[in-house]
Amino acid sequence: MNTYELLDCLKMKEIHGNLPDKIDALYDDSRKVDKNSLFICIRGYTVDGHDYYSEAINNGATLIIAEEKLDIGLNHVALVVVKDTSKALSLLACKFYDYPSRNLNIYGITGTNGKTTVASLINHVLKSSGYETALAGTNGSVLVDEYNSSPNTTCDALTNQQMIKKACDLGIRNMVMEVSSHGLAQGRLWGVEFDIVTFTNLTQDHLDYHDTMHDYGYIKGLLFAHLGTDLTKEKYVILNKDDAWFQTYAVMAPVEVISYGIHSDAHFKAENITTHEHGTNFTLLTPHKTFELNMHLLGEFNVYNALAAITSLYAKGEISLESIVEYIQEIKPVSGRMEKVKIDSPISIYLDYAHTPDAIEKAIKTVLPFKKNKLIFVAGTGGDRDELKRPLMGEKASAADFVILTVNDPRFEDPVSILYDMEKGMRHHNYTMIPDRKEAIHQAIDISEPGDIVIIAGKGQEDYQIIGNKKQPHSDMKIALEKCSFKYNFKV
Repeated sequence: MNTYELLDCLKMKEIHGNLPDKIDALYDDSRKVDKNSLFICIRGYTVDGHDYYSEAINNGATLIIAEEKLDIGLNHVALVVVKDTSKALSLLACKFYDYPSRNLNIYGITGTNGKTTVASLINHVLKSSGYETALAGTNGSVLVDEYNSSPNTTCDALTNQQMIKKACDLGIRNMVMEVSSHGLAQGRLWGVEFDIVTFTNLTQDHLDYHDTMHDYGYIKGLLFAHLGTDLTKEKYVILNKDDAWFQTYAVMAPVEVISYGIHSDAHFKAENITTHEHGTNFTLLTPHKTFELNMHLLGEFNVYNALAAITSLYAKGEISLESIVEYIQEIKPVSGRMEKVKIDSPISIYLDYAHTPDAIEKAIKTVLPFKKNKLIFVAGTGGDRDELKRPLMGEKASAADFVILTVNDPRFEDPVSILYDMEKGMRHHNYTMIPDRKEAIHQAIDISEPGDIVIIAGKGQEDYQIIGNKKQPHSDMKIALEKCSFKYNFKV
């Protein structure tokens, strides 16, 4: 792309040296740089791209974007200084890839809990209706059938634009994106133009990053700004009317709001909810018709997730309500989200991603209607993250008959100190603390008896543990299957 045309998107800039005629690629990772490319220095939390501009130049970069005057020989490389390289990267990436989000229907889902399930439900219905889709979130990204892992729920700004552009090139016209509060706060979604924005709920999490629930809620609300203000385009905000933030977000929303709920008078409402071991039944009231649903998904929280997905798809208006309801009932539990482990044993094991007080409460509430004997709950949380929620997690886990407190990802924090924080919230003495997560899962199965339910919470489908700053192989599913097969003598 012509360099002068590309840089036109940056009004305030200082140019040093002679700009190259064209730029063939954009990079914010010096290791990936090749010839005739632009390297932009991004200040991260652990790495500062300004420390790697020399490597980028050695690898072929001909233009460097930075927030300071760097000691660069300007004979063959140009330097452009801007105040905020993160925002500049978003602007440059949008311009370079020709604003690709304009060409897709993009669904954005945000909230503390339920993002992955809602995104998966929307994606499933779209695919079942014959649409090619792209899906991006906690479990990585999938474009048609091509999978790529991701270190974050919401990718960085450059990766997002590259992914959306690739989707366009593949002929995809529908993308579903999970949107995290970190991604919003750090501007990873600048330049992404959404069509449908869906809010699930707001409960305590990430206060190590956002400080207060007010700040956390405000950041989530930033997603509405990505709808733009062009009222000639059909865009909608989908809100949970039972959530305390409903009214605030309804005021912030720049377009029409469509609501869903269970306890409030919402546009889409669920009544007569019954949960059984293999799914959930409920009556769906809509503006047009009443439906009886029998889902494979467990629990009231998954009724909320289904309502969010149904309302989002209804808003877009490309699939009939009858078809949406039919396809919602087909979907199996999302991997690691109250997923029942398929085992031939006298106990039931569920894997869940629950790592917030609210999610733990809902996971336990889900299985209580069909509990025959003990409920054993493995509760875990991560190191170097929100400490304030730990006692609350212990308190909510106390609703189980026996609790094993453990650690998800210790990172750099002492695992024992994490457990002591969780222990402060325990409401009975039927618990133990085991820092090693594998040992904790083994213990849960060791003490189980026929008829017991074991919920292993905190990691879900993740296949790693973060110890220090390294990801080590770890699978709750694999550990549980191996231990259970040994105790109850069946083949995995």
